[in-house]
Order: sequence, then C-alpha cells, then structure tokens
Amino acid sequence: MKKNYHIILSSNSPRRKELLEGLDLNFEVRVLQGVSESYPSDLPVMDIAGYIAAEKAEAYKGELEENNLVITADTVVVLGDKVLGKPKDLGEAREMLRMLSGHTHQVVTGVCLTTSVKQRSFSVVTDVTFKSLSEDEIDYYVEHYKPLDKAGAYGIQEWIGYIGVTSINGSYFNVMGLPVQRIYDELCDF
Repeated sequence: MKKNYHIILSSNSPRRKELLEGLDLNFEVRVLQGVSESYPSDLPVMDIAGYIAAEKAEAYKGELEENNLVITADTVVVLGDKVLGKPKDLGEAREMLRMLSGHTHQVVTGVCLTTSVKQRSFSVVTDVTFKSLSEDEIDYYVEHYKPLDKAGAYGIQEWIGYIGVTSINGSYFNVMGLPVQRIYDELCDF
C-alpha cells in the first residue's frame, strides 16, 4: 500500500478481525455504539449490505483524523427475494436453516473504506449451495454452535459448512464475513 494509513476495523466480529489479521496489516478495532443497521424497506435485496456498510461509515466521518482509514462491513444472506440477517432466537435459526436446506443462496458483503477525504464502497457476492439438511442435522448445529451471531444462522467454517455445503462459487472468506482478497486489492489501489 502506497500510503501509511492507520487502519481501523469497525466490527465486533472475531471472524472479521481474524480475516483482516490474515493480510498482515496493522490495525485497531474500534466500534461506535448506536449505529443503526436498518435500511429502507424498498431497497433491492442485493443493495442492503452495501447500504448498511455505508451507514456505518457515515458515523465515523467526524471522528477520523487525517491518516485514519476505517473499514466498515455488513453481510447478509439472500435467498430469492428474502434477506436473512442474524436470527432473533434458536427457533428462527432453525427456520432459516430449513429455508437454506437444498437450495443455493447468495452471501453479500458490503464494504466501505473511508478516510477524512474519500470513500470507496463495493459489494462481493458468493453463491453457496446446501444439501438437504435433516432435522437432526439442523438441531445438532443449533444446539452445539452459536447461530445467533451469524447472518443466515450459519458459519461456513463450522460443522454445518463441513457437512452441508455442497458447492461455493466465489470468495469463501466473503461467506465468513469479509472479502479479504478484494479488500487487499482495494487498499492497494486506494
């Protein structure tokens, strides 16, 4: 990277932190509280993650020093015209996994790179196909893992991904929550 930015990752996600660490970048995690993750009801489903990432970035505009670069991101799971965010409870997690079972869905991560003077936004889409999951498999995953903090109620890097994902077209790391290859390219070009 040509410029010496102080990079800030705006995320409480341990997965996003781990993924960004994989780029061997120095960064700090800083999350502003109270940033809304709502979006207009008429927004096209494929634009929602990018919209939320941009809203998160907007909250930092007055906070950034000259050499700061903040990375904001949001990930959603899209099945047809339905958006699956983080489930509210285990019942909703089971229902989401039943919906994904035997189907292909899209994982969309919107990312904003923001400094005090410029911003670059992009979204990355990955297609993921699940086999038909049994009720026992869904119950096992929900009972032994933590589906409530994951869009679509699953983590591809966990047991359900090992036994359930039959194909993936696109970035695996995007499905985990951060398209690090694209972020690297965008940072190099920023």
